[in-house]
Amino acid sequence: MTAADPLSGPGALRFGYGTNGFANHRLGDALAVLADLGYQGVALTLDHDHLDPFAPGLMRRVAAVRRRLDALGLAVVVETGARYLLDPWHKHAPTLLHDDPSRRVEFLRRAVRIGADLGAEAVSFWAGVRPPGVPPDVAADRLVAGCAVVCAEAAEAGVPLGFEPEPGMFVEDIAGWRRLREALGAPPGFGITLDIGHCRCLEPLPVPRCVSEVAAYLVNVQIDDMRRGVHEHLEFGAGEIDFPPVLRALADAGYRGLVAVELPRHSHAAPAVAARSLDFLRAASRGEGR
Repeated sequence: MTAADPLSGPGALRFGYGTNGFANHRLGDALAVLADLGYQGVALTLDHDHLDPFAPGLMRRVAAVRRRLDALGLAVVVETGARYLLDPWHKHAPTLLHDDPSRRVEFLRRAVRIGADLGAEAVSFWAGVRPPGVPPDVAADRLVAGCAVVCAEAAEAGVPLGFEPEPGMFVEDIAGWRRLREALGAPPGFGITLDIGHCRCLEPLPVPRCVSEVAAYLVNVQIDDMRRGVHEHLEFGAGEIDFPPVLRALADAGYRGLVAVELPRHSHAAPAVAARSLDFLRAASRGEGR
């Protein structure tokens, strides 16, 4: 590699992979595969099969994962998008918008403490879908109240928060994240998790512009391909995103966090998909491909 290669030097992008795309692997095995492939980090989704935050012996298990990450040289961000961890009947429920959000609040507080113990670069979370019968103004008040509790926990633990706009959720775009941040009083630790695919799905600006618009608040990046108007996480090259300009925008913005592949429906072929994904991202970083 040359000195100008974006894969080398102190400003190089650091690629990770989400454990939600390794749902059929034991966590230790998934981490080993990713390290062997050459990934520099992992986006760890707390779930019943990968570091369950409600199972017994949490401190011991977290310490073991920390040792494993350190031994493999993997950085980590903590993700909280588990589908049925809190309610076996209802996906993602309860959220901060429900009548009783206490289990979600407790989950997020635990996620922050786990993130601190793991040395995580960020803890990521989202709003959730507004429940039927909950007026928008009530949902907004509930979201602000819940986020304020999580922000206080994160400030005490010294862990950055990345709030993710998610298509179809109550806060689904960058503009919604800005309104929420303002309503919270612009706490310094309240950053943004930017999913590159989501930008193509629904943001009005080109994807590289989305990166530059939030560069000052960017603490976590998820990356995948997507098509306009369709919220479906696709392998690179299967959607519409031109990736070299996106990666260049991240590098130009001085982003130093993980850029983690987000393919939660590809666990059936996780090692092969992860290998292809890293090859693609490395080539795109050199300005090759689309």
